[in-house]
Amino acid sequence: MAVIYLLLCVALIIFLTARLQVHPFLALFLVAIFYGFVTGMPLDIIVQSINTGFGETLGKIGLIIIFGVIIGAFLENSGGAYALAEKVLRVVGQKRVTAAMGIIGYFVSIPVFADSGFLLVSPLNRSMAKKAGISLTGPAVALGLGLTATHTMVPPTPGPIAAAGILNADLGLVMLVGVPISALALIVGLLYATKYAAKTYIEPNPQTTEEEINLLLKDAPGPLKSSIPVLVPIILIVAKSLAQYFNQVLGPEAYSLISFLGEPVVALCIGAFLSLILPKKLKPEMLSSQGWIGNALRDAASVILITGAGGIFGKILQNSGIADTLGESLAGVHLNIWLPFLLAAAIKTAQGSSTVALITTASIVLPMITSLGFETELEKAMVVIAIGAGSAVVSHANDSFFWVVTQMSGMNVRTGYRLYTTGTLVIGLSAAFFLFLSYLLFT
Repeated sequence: MAVIYLLLCVALIIFLTARLQVHPFLALFLVAIFYGFVTGMPLDIIVQSINTGFGETLGKIGLIIIFGVIIGAFLENSGGAYALAEKVLRVVGQKRVTAAMGIIGYFVSIPVFADSGFLLVSPLNRSMAKKAGISLTGPAVALGLGLTATHTMVPPTPGPIAAAGILNADLGLVMLVGVPISALALIVGLLYATKYAAKTYIEPNPQTTEEEINLLLKDAPGPLKSSIPVLVPIILIVAKSLAQYFNQVLGPEAYSLISFLGEPVVALCIGAFLSLILPKKLKPEMLSSQGWIGNALRDAASVILITGAGGIFGKILQNSGIADTLGESLAGVHLNIWLPFLLAAAIKTAQGSSTVALITTASIVLPMITSLGFETELEKAMVVIAIGAGSAVVSHANDSFFWVVTQMSGMNVRTGYRLYTTGTLVIGLSAAFFLFLSYLLFT
């Protein structure tokens, strides 16, 4: 019944937001409480889940969203995003914008959380689509899928590392398997984004005309200067990941400093301050409540509220025990390498977090890994990637990243389900298929 209630809740969210035009924050909040009541959760646990879900989610990405939109505002209003877009378009060509965004997302998400990565690259995504004269949907979906591919299958992202640790899998082998499998899955995802998602038109920047872009470009900073607020946070976050492997060489003080600067919220805060160098002349009114900063924060408010409500929905689902129910139901089915994939997919779909799906599934699989026939180091690494592929399937209303992608790309809920949610299904299934072929060939 818990699964039936979940499906009913998803249908309710779509109905409320798409048909009745209810604000997604209110729809998610009401549906989350409804799910808690109908599944018989104690009232105090419902209240605790609301507070914890909202607080934990915004504690992780609330400030990241704020700093991300500030960077985006300065990149866009200074013309820096369009200068960067022109440079990238000259290199990749106007016909390959979608593929370029998917590849950028693929590399960015190895060290950077998907939410942060999307917010960092979103201004470039919009400006490239605008300059190329194409719909925003193709590049946006490609960027989201590229970020998802490495976020779920390639260490040093925390989820795959945690799953590898639980299953005692060799991290080097996990990377050796994860990189080609996730890359092949992304190729399928890019075909999906180019051939299907791109056919739905969304204006990349409805407020900015071509003439205004050309005016912005006259006083715009150069491509190298424009890239500084984006590249510096990425470099700092990557440095933090690398420092974990060289902490003995660095010493405690250097390691502590790099770890501090590489925290996503600190790194993006630095990026936000660096974005102040982009205007030809920094004026006080740009920082006012009616200026670039004020407009950016107003834009961020809706995204933050919706993301927090998604966190409430996800936490109520986690505390309802639906992940354990699905795990127990599927654990007795012998499906070879498909079993860990299906377990992770069920748990991800049920509660929204890819990292939770990776850790929970690895914990369920661990006691029976030998009886399932996964004994060699290569087979254990493949199980980790199977779990990672499953944790990409599917991103929907209970996943905060779904709301980041859709809200930052101007998609309504129905369009988000049709394009991005389906895209995560495509990329997850593709990864599982390529992994299954590898399993047959190499084990």
